[in-house]
Amino acid sequence: MAPSATESQNAPAFPEKQAGQPLDASKLTYTYTANPRDVPDEATANSGDETICTDHMVVATWKVSTGWSAPELKPYGPLNLMPTASCLHYATECFEGLKVYRGYDGKLRVFRPDRNAARLNMSASRISLPKANPDEITKLIHALLEVDGAKWLPKERAGSFLYLRPTLIGTQPTIGLVKSKQAILYIILSYMPRQDTPSGGMRLLTSPEDMVRSWVGGFGYAKVGANYGPSVLATQDAMQRGFHQILWLYGDQGECTEAGGSNFFVIWRRKDGKKEIITAPLDDRLILDGVTRRSCLDLAKERLSDEFEVTERKYTISELIEAETEGRLLESFAAGTAWFITPVSAIQHREHAIAIPTGPDGGPGEVTGKIKGWLSDIMYGRTEHEWGIVVSER
Repeated sequence: MAPSATESQNAPAFPEKQAGQPLDASKLTYTYTANPRDVPDEATANSGDETICTDHMVVATWKVSTGWSAPELKPYGPLNLMPTASCLHYATECFEGLKVYRGYDGKLRVFRPDRNAARLNMSASRISLPKANPDEITKLIHALLEVDGAKWLPKERAGSFLYLRPTLIGTQPTIGLVKSKQAILYIILSYMPRQDTPSGGMRLLTSPEDMVRSWVGGFGYAKVGANYGPSVLATQDAMQRGFHQILWLYGDQGECTEAGGSNFFVIWRRKDGKKEIITAPLDDRLILDGVTRRSCLDLAKERLSDEFEVTERKYTISELIEAETEGRLLESFAAGTAWFITPVSAIQHREHAIAIPTGPDGGPGEVTGKIKGWLSDIMYGRTEHEWGIVVSER
């Protein structure tokens, strides 16, 4: 599907003129671990305080004078950083998150990795870190999966997934607010708990009046670490009060933006009687251009446009309250890599308790269920689609 005007406007340009050696996946070297670990079951892997990663990782270094080193596939382990590395002091760090799926047909798949690789470049530009050809980043993702995929996501675990985290950090050992002349790109593969089926549906608490997640002119559209750490305080408070995430509002009118780190969708009947699937826009760069978000929009426009208008525009918490009061609120869901497609059942905004219809036991409603099913079928190979990229395995 062709990108929208907004996507084209925000997409990072590549190739660009950048001094030194470009990132070249064909130069990848392999050093296999001498101490392979046993693969835990999913429940055990997600029960502790440490994220369990697979046997190997991919690492490449960059210097402004020479460009990218030959990438290495090597045993998973600590990085070598000086205490003065810029990422530790000035948040010169960005990352991506995507999953690899063991299909019901036995094949290993990743979902639209080209979009994650392109977005990593966009985020890198925002914090003055080097870009790399997205195709080469994607090839390195595949290389790691080819080595660790078969062992850590075996065919008998059809319907399971692991989580990929490509990360780029500034490593110049300088105390001073300058563009980092050194960086490390690394790719790791880990477990992540399933989050898309909370009992009774996802419950959201609107953000405190004195706190915002992002702002116009800021960096809410980039996947940088600085977007997430400051949100933990409000999220912890919400969880202690029985909620799953924060619904982040923005501006005097209380514009709905994101649900935690996920994009937020509402399905309602407008006052003119037309049914609408709505989510916040990208044009003011307040929210992340989520891969799952874009996929939901693409599928909804392709398959549901006869019944629903699919809209990207600003809308407020007051509009949600009014729609619930008038019986026009039909469904809501959060969309992202971690939470996948999760139905939202309740929103608490100050003294207003907003109840949102869901399916049985807080499960997906009709529209949410259709979108989730379509995406799941692509990810797990029940439906052949260009978004589900099959990975070869050793």
